[in-house]
Amino acid sequence: MTDLRPPARYQVGLVQMAMSADPNANVRRAVAKVAEAAAAGAQLVCLPELFRSQYFAQREDPALFDLAEPIPGPSTEALGKAAKQAGVVVIAPVFERRAAGLYHNSAATIDADGRVVGIYRKMHIPDDPAYYEKFYFTPGDLGFRAFDTRVGRIGTLVCWDQWYPEGARLTALQGANVLFYPTAIGWHPKEKATQGAQQLDAWRTIQRSHAIANGCYVAAVNRVGLERPASGEGDGIEFWGSSFLSDPFGAVVAEAPTDREAILVGEIDLARIEEVRRGWPFLRDRRVDAYAGIGSRFLDDHP
Repeated sequence: MTDLRPPARYQVGLVQMAMSADPNANVRRAVAKVAEAAAAGAQLVCLPELFRSQYFAQREDPALFDLAEPIPGPSTEALGKAAKQAGVVVIAPVFERRAAGLYHNSAATIDADGRVVGIYRKMHIPDDPAYYEKFYFTPGDLGFRAFDTRVGRIGTLVCWDQWYPEGARLTALQGANVLFYPTAIGWHPKEKATQGAQQLDAWRTIQRSHAIANGCYVAAVNRVGLERPASGEGDGIEFWGSSFLSDPFGAVVAEAPTDREAILVGEIDLARIEEVRRGWPFLRDRRVDAYAGIGSRFLDDHP
C-alpha cells in the first residue's frame, strides 16, 4: 500500500533563470529545468516570476497584453506534463488572462500528478520606474493562500508581496510550512554602485525576517541577467539572482550567485519547524486581541 502522507523531510529546487525574448523557448527551458531539478533530488520545483518572457513591465505597451494566457493554459499544460513525468510539485508563475482587459500576475501550484491544485494572484502591485506593474496587473482577489500538495502544505506569494509581513503571516497561519516568493528584482544600473549592496541586503533581510517571525521556511526565486526593453528605452534592469532558501530561524541554508543561472536544491525539515517554534513561540504569544488597527491604512488619530 502506498503511503500518501507528506514527507517529514524533502528537497526543493529553486530555478534561477535568464529569460530570452522567445516565450516558447523559455517554456521549453523551464520544462527542462524542472526535469534537471528533479534529477538532482528536488520533490518540489519553483520557477521565477513571469518566467515565460523577459520582464515586460519596464514600459507601458498595450501590445504586451498579448503575452498573457489563461489558467489552465499552455504554460500550466506543459509544466503539468513535466510535473507528472518527474513526479514533482511545480510552482508555475503565469501572466494570467482572466478575461478581456483583466489580467493578473499569478502563480499556479501544480501537484505531482500534473493537476493545478491552487492559484495565487499577486496582491501587492508596484508602480516604480521600470516596474510599471499597475498598468498590467489587477491586484489579486483570492487573498493569501496555502495549498496541500504531495510534499505537504505550502504557500505562494509573488515578488512585491515579499516586503509585506502581513501577507507572510496570513499565509503561515494557514499552515504553510514553506513560503515561496517567485520574483523578478534587480538593480537599476545607475544605482548599483551607490545603493546596490544595501538593496540586495534589504531584500534578503525582509524575507529572512518572515521566516523568523513565522517559524517556517522561506524560498525566494529570482531571475538573472541584464534585460533592456526592446524599444531601447531606459538602461534596463540587472536582475540580481541570489535566490535562496532560509530555515525557520532565518539561517540561509542555500543561496545562488548573483550573476548566473543555477538550480538551487535545499532541504525542508519539518522537525526544524517544530524545534524553532518550541524555543521561540511567537505564534503562541501573539496578542490577537490587540491588533484591530492592522486593517487601517494609517492610524491618524493617535491616543
